[in-house]
Amino acid sequence: MADDTVRGVASIDPRTGATVEVVAQETTTAEVDRLCTAALAAAPALEERGRAGRAALLRALADALEGRRDDVVAVADRETALGATRLNGELTRTRFQLRLFAEVLEEGGYLEAALDPAGDTPMGPRPDLRRMLVPIGPVAVFGASNFPLAFSVPGGDTASALAAGCPVVVKAHGSHPATSQLVFEVLEQAARKAGAPEGTLGLVHGVQGGADLMAHPAIRAVGFTGSVGGGRALLQIIESRPDPIPFFGELSSLNPVVVTPQAAAERAADIATGLVGSFTLGAGQFCTKPGLAFVPSGADGDALVDAMATAVGRLPAQVLLNEGIAAAYARISGELARQRAVRPVARGADPAGAGFEAVPLLLTTDAADLPDAVTEECFGPVAVVARYDGEAGLSAALERMPSSLTATVLRGDGETALPLAVSQQLRGRAGRLVYDAYPTGVAVSWAQHHGGPWPSTNSQHTSVGTTAVRRFLRPVAWQNAPQEVLPEELTDGFTGIPRRVDGVLRPAGA
Repeated sequence: MADDTVRGVASIDPRTGATVEVVAQETTTAEVDRLCTAALAAAPALEERGRAGRAALLRALADALEGRRDDVVAVADRETALGATRLNGELTRTRFQLRLFAEVLEEGGYLEAALDPAGDTPMGPRPDLRRMLVPIGPVAVFGASNFPLAFSVPGGDTASALAAGCPVVVKAHGSHPATSQLVFEVLEQAARKAGAPEGTLGLVHGVQGGADLMAHPAIRAVGFTGSVGGGRALLQIIESRPDPIPFFGELSSLNPVVVTPQAAAERAADIATGLVGSFTLGAGQFCTKPGLAFVPSGADGDALVDAMATAVGRLPAQVLLNEGIAAAYARISGELARQRAVRPVARGADPAGAGFEAVPLLLTTDAADLPDAVTEECFGPVAVVARYDGEAGLSAALERMPSSLTATVLRGDGETALPLAVSQQLRGRAGRLVYDAYPTGVAVSWAQHHGGPWPSTNSQHTSVGTTAVRRFLRPVAWQNAPQEVLPEELTDGFTGIPRRVDGVLRPAGA
């Protein structure tokens, strides 16, 4: 039974730990029902706007965000302490995502349109069959703590769902409720001006509101970015529904990095700078943060670790997003440092303020004696260096790696043999293989994939890049259908998108 007590939603400054304002009231069960019912009613009209209409809507949302850039960045910085530079970049990415999905709609290949005309086949007569993807229905999106824009109210889940033709109800993250509320109001106003049906966008605050949202029969799919524990809790709600629905979760990732002996010999200092910059970027609160680096034993590896230690020792304490993340970081990083086989190498400065600060840490262990705790994600500015002896020792250690969003290989100049062996070993455990770079940059593009085997994600379809739209679509086939009842994209004379006709892929215009 839902708790009928209505509570205020507080916005907290992580730099001080103080409550700044009460943004809204937690959304009641009745209000969640109203929002979901409105989303369900909006779904047919949003689909009927067609690809061009939804592309125009997405561009209108992008323009509206740009028009309020300064306000959005200021509120987001106050709530997250991520800094204006980072947040301006994130807002630019968010606008780009919206516009990219407008291009996806106009290109049309995402529909996977296929036409098989009636005729004789080796199996016998075949009816006329036409197939394409259609919207799945209203989608619930759970915003992420660490990306208040790109993975939150206006983020990639929302953009891809709207592109698919699905209304969206977002569960605002408690780390940035004021940002969520502001951005929602900007988007809702822009959607209304663009002619989107009422109910295209909705916003829910509060834990109970999120649970009610997951359970509501109007919701047909869920996009979530967060912890494994949070994901499992939501899956339990889904499993209790009379009609279980798809859950697309991005959950946990260790993101191992392998430094080859040749790379360590050629550029130890550069690699040290890159690794430390990557695992402390955004205070180590990236899902692609490299949490474990394999570095060769010997003098070259020693030089690399020493350079990393020097860089970490110069770092100030870093502000984390909320009290819960700060407490978890202190507990998990402390447990890591106390492992029998783990040795502390360096630490940054102690906290100086009253906010949710964390001390950057560098730890080391032997790859041959890798504790289980080292292979689990620790959200925050900590990394473990595992020293390995030879290719056999490295290979044995890599067999213990959990699945991740990314796996990285730092090679020597022209080196191919060991990187190829590592790639083949890690490909089954990672969604993206990175070479001679660091995984904490995720480009939004047609070729991007941001997923991986469990526990990094539980979906074959990515949450970043154009194939994110595939999560919120389902296939429908029309058999012997008259032209008048077919979607435009499946009619005989239509050439506006790529289509597969009788097994042959035809480009748009053909």
